[in-house]
Amino acid sequence: MKRTLLSLTLAACCAALPWSAVAQDPGKVLGGLLQNILKPNAPGNNSAPAAAANTHDLANMLSQSMEQIDEPKEIEMGRQLAAVLLGAKPLHRDVALQRYVNRLGRWISLQSERPNLPWTFAVLDDAGYNAFAAPGGYVFVTKGLIDSVADESELAGILAHEIHHVVAKHHLAAMRKSAQTGLLTRAIASQLGNNAQGALSAQLLALGREVYSKGLDQGDEFDADRSGVALAARAGFDPYGLVAVLQQLRTAKPDNPVFTLALSTHPATQTRLDQLEAAMGQRLDALSGKPSPTVAQRLARTGSR
Repeated sequence: MKRTLLSLTLAACCAALPWSAVAQDPGKVLGGLLQNILKPNAPGNNSAPAAAANTHDLANMLSQSMEQIDEPKEIEMGRQLAAVLLGAKPLHRDVALQRYVNRLGRWISLQSERPNLPWTFAVLDDAGYNAFAAPGGYVFVTKGLIDSVADESELAGILAHEIHHVVAKHHLAAMRKSAQTGLLTRAIASQLGNNAQGALSAQLLALGREVYSKGLDQGDEFDADRSGVALAARAGFDPYGLVAVLQQLRTAKPDNPVFTLALSTHPATQTRLDQLEAAMGQRLDALSGKPSPTVAQRLARTGSR
């Protein structure tokens, strides 16, 4: 019964998306998703002064205390960083997959402590195995990761992990810590007087790489694992989905380029599993063992293809 309710709710969420009415036009669907991420800057607004102003705002926000970064500022910061990340990897062209991941992520985010953020979930056209988030409710997964998950509960566990990073403001704390060193703000300031859009974009991309290439503190990752499991269970999914993902990741070779970034920016996988086992015990066993469709099966059932 709960699974049926979940399916109906996911379908309803899909129908409510602002771009669902143009689902047959891939360009419009992807354009709508892209605009949702990049607003309030209108598409095609490539003026260097505007980019410099936005960059300066970002530098200022990074230098503020956590208490001074209110939710609107957090969302704006995340939007700018999401735009940087999209500059590195484009959105995947599979419209049905984008729609599915977006509604799945939104359903899980509704069970979080911050359901009213402008949550946006997107699939990047990247064969690597990775998922990451930006402040304010922006979550990205790669096509390579989606191709690697065995079923929907595993994908739900990954999304829940990233959602908790946003809920707990882990990236904000990490960026503020980096900004206090002065390295990031100096890198940004060096381009404020440069009117070349390409140079500004390159600096923003370098900023995004600086923030995401090092990864978050181990404590934040353990927190997101524990809370992500609970969040996925609250959304109606098998809580052991994330555990299964980590068990698979444990077998990955560090020198495999598909997994290099995911492994280098997270604690040792066995340590994460040990931490989860200690936190979960047998308390969630009653919620495990639920039949979970694969991503392809879910897409077929909801008529997304």
